[in-house]
Amino acid sequence: MSSTETSSTETSSTETSRAETVRTGTGIGTSTGTTGRALVLRRLREELGDAVTTEGPDFESAHTDKSGWTAGGRALALVRARSVADVQATLRLATEHRVPVVPRGAGTGLAAGAVGRDGAIVLSTAAMDRILEISLEDELAVVEPGVLNQALSDAVAADGLIFSPDPASKAISSIGGNIATNAGGLLCAKYGVTREAVLGLAVVLADGRLVRTGRRSVKGVAGYDLTALLTGSEGTLGVIVEATVKLRPIPAGRVVTVGAYFPSVVAAAAASAAITAARLRPAVMELMDEGALAAIGRYTGAPLDRGAAYLLVQTDGGGAEDEARRILAIVTGAGGDAESTDDPVAGEALLAVRRAFHPALEAEGEVLIEDVCVPRSALPAMFAAIRGIEERTGLSIPTVAHAGDGNLHPNFVVPAGSDGVGEEVWAAAGELFRTALALGGTLTGEHGVGLLKRRWLAEELGEDSMALQRGIKAVFDPLGIMNPGAVY
Repeated sequence: MSSTETSSTETSSTETSRAETVRTGTGIGTSTGTTGRALVLRRLREELGDAVTTEGPDFESAHTDKSGWTAGGRALALVRARSVADVQATLRLATEHRVPVVPRGAGTGLAAGAVGRDGAIVLSTAAMDRILEISLEDELAVVEPGVLNQALSDAVAADGLIFSPDPASKAISSIGGNIATNAGGLLCAKYGVTREAVLGLAVVLADGRLVRTGRRSVKGVAGYDLTALLTGSEGTLGVIVEATVKLRPIPAGRVVTVGAYFPSVVAAAAASAAITAARLRPAVMELMDEGALAAIGRYTGAPLDRGAAYLLVQTDGGGAEDEARRILAIVTGAGGDAESTDDPVAGEALLAVRRAFHPALEAEGEVLIEDVCVPRSALPAMFAAIRGIEERTGLSIPTVAHAGDGNLHPNFVVPAGSDGVGEEVWAAAGELFRTALALGGTLTGEHGVGLLKRRWLAEELGEDSMALQRGIKAVFDPLGIMNPGAVY
């Protein structure tokens, strides 16, 4: 080995060691222990004043998210940033003292990707919630990261526009968080996931530099697509402080809703695959299995027992009625007990049944919500595999799916009072992930990897891809302080 090779290896080893020190929370960079923490806190308060807190409800809630999972230990502080300058000051101090930083939005994530950990600064952008610009001519908006998803759509609805990414949490989730996880939703099969709605970003890097990516134009291919790279990066590369996003015209014409009960979830999945194969693209296509219907029925009191699965389809735009007629013929031909309505109130009532699923499960205990995605033609096989896992393990796995894009949400409910998620649940989840991969899919379609799915990521990406992605992270975050332990 040459001296140059030796030097390179030693440098790499040193960088890995530094990153691991930050990742495991074994010390605060150049200032360790109680004295070091006190110094960092004092510096934060000098720079940011009452934006820094170390106690109270907001501080406590920053240690978990909607997954209910906690990383253990206590965060050093919660910083509630109110400006780009606040974010920059926080990251400069974190770099100086090598303190881990966990970027956080509204806290509605489902993969423990933005939860406080021991010794970390939780950097919240929830208070950065201004809509900076709405351009009706260019059909775009410029927003701060704390703007809620639904708030943006509400702000442009009177002008006939909508922000199309619509996660189930759209009323309470922030656009910054949606971008950080590349969130999907009920409409994404037709209108795309969050990445397809993002034109440009302003991001603060680990060392405090402000970088702008993308553009305001519809097209642009100059250089590497850093906007797409940062979208879905889960706070591991930088902190989003501004986004330029596309708006869409609200579809004209009627909205038609088709609902169909099936004797089995595999039959319902086959019907949804047949709709896709017929070159039909409904705005919404949701599938609920028997366990999901039972949970929703217990929660809402609605009678949902006409079958073992329910397929809910909604069409929009100028061809909505013709599309709905063709879909109705497909589902009845596949054995579905179907009905349709073009009444907006009735249609929203049917969608409300689907949206009640997760609140229904949360009422029964702690919920581990999984997020596998498979090719749409593989939906019947994936549902059959879930049934097989239930039979072998004795676990109940109520499942819903965005059938229009093959994204399934198998759920494990841990009864209240239990000691968290048991290893038998994680083993079953691992089997779910491996089945999805074998079918040509992914272990996460829209929730992200976070801390919860990190142990399985290499099985999907492989060693070479993992090495490349870690190398990209090292370019953006050479000290490894950005959301350590999440994703990589």
